[in-house]
Amino acid sequence: MMTNKVVSFFSFGLFLLLVGAVSKFFNWSQANLVMAIGLVFELLAALLFAWKKANNK
Repeated sequence: MMTNKVVSFFSFGLFLLLVGAVSKFFNWSQANLVMAIGLVFELLAALLFAWKKANNK
């Protein structure tokens, strides 16, 4: 069962990845940083999801 926190981290990570990918087309110098932060949020969401699954057993 996914909690609101996991869904929020996942959604925000996807948003940052999308913004980073679009800004790459406009040669924005911070595009790689935004994409990296998005990946961190995706990883955090995956870890929280796995932690919740492991603790439920």
